Amino acid sequence: MENEFSFMLGPVSVSTSVLTTWGIMLFIAALAGFATRHLDMLPGSLQTMLEGIVSTLEAAVLSVAPDHGRQILPFIATLWLFLIIGNLVGLIPGLHSPTRDLSVTSALAVLVFLSVHWFGIKTQGFKKYLHHYLMPSPILLPFHIISELTRTLALAIRLFGNIMSLEMAAMLILLVAGFLAPVPILMLHIIEALVQAYIFGMLALIYLAGAIQSQQLKRQE
Repeated sequence: MENEFSFMLGPVSVSTSVLTTWGIMLFIAALAGFATRHLDMLPGSLQTMLEGIVSTLEAAVLSVAPDHGRQILPFIATLWLFLIIGNLVGLIPGLHSPTRDLSVTSALAVLVFLSVHWFGIKTQGFKKYLHHYLMPSPILLPFHIISELTRTLALAIRLFGNIMSLEMAAMLILLVAGFLAPVPILMLHIIEALVQAYIFGMLALIYLAGAIQSQQLKRQE
């Protein structure tokens, strides 16, 4: 396995995955700043495209969390955008997808874990949110906790495993077949990268919606 080490920052080794991650975040911030600098009531082609993307993301979020979709849209949309770029950046010669690094996918999974509880507490209140872990019986509390931890671990490992195996398979096929079949490999990489970004983001959305709406569903029952 190739060495991901880039440089030492004091006693800490900073890997290329970390550098690529920060590069993607800076790129997204710069893109957002540039794209929203000159918004107009009569949109041009760029603004029309961006509004279409935002509308599509908003529709996906509202389909899962209709009452709180606008509240969680910024987080989910940013997560989706990061995952799409992060999964596809491996197509650039000399770069590797940061999502093939378990530390990066683990950080994303922990971010989703913390966001679930943040939005749940913010929407329902601290006591009401924690109370749902005792339902329908306090005996199930350990199982609820285990479920929260295991799904977070599954999020991290699923994305890491799929992107790592995708890049390794593409590399092996190119080594065997040379550049005789670059287009199918490229298309496979793009499709799989988009699918994995969608799955991770959709699972995060479902977890968030479940945390926010759990008390609401109980009241409806």
